[in-house]
Amino acid sequence: MKCRGIRGATTVDANSRELIFKATKELLSEMIRANAVDNDDVACILFTTTEDLNAAFPATAAREIGMENVPLICSREIDMPDSLESCLRILILFNTEKEASDIRHVYTGGATALRGDNAGGKKSTGE
Repeated sequence: MKCRGIRGATTVDANSRELIFKATKELLSEMIRANAVDNDDVACILFTTTEDLNAAFPATAAREIGMENVPLICSREIDMPDSLESCLRILILFNTEKEASDIRHVYTGGATALRGDNAGGKKSTGE
């Protein structure tokens, strides 16, 4: 079994606890669903936000959807000129038999512009 990463990103409509939690839960749930991840296989989850999103810790939202025993950490994105604002990113590290090419990365909202390849050309995992 190997440890692999699943990338995900989305934008949040406003700097509010409610909207940060909503975006976190939706993105994290979609990343888990798209990759058939079992909580027991998750090594850790890293969350980053841009400087304009400071009303809540995304990790707290993850706890609310069942990530009680998963190590979680929140961090701030590097503040680069002309970078995407109001952006929430998630990296799930998990143990799997999947090949790297089988991992489905999830980009939604305004974050679809972040990756041209978006995991094999998919802009989101509704496909």
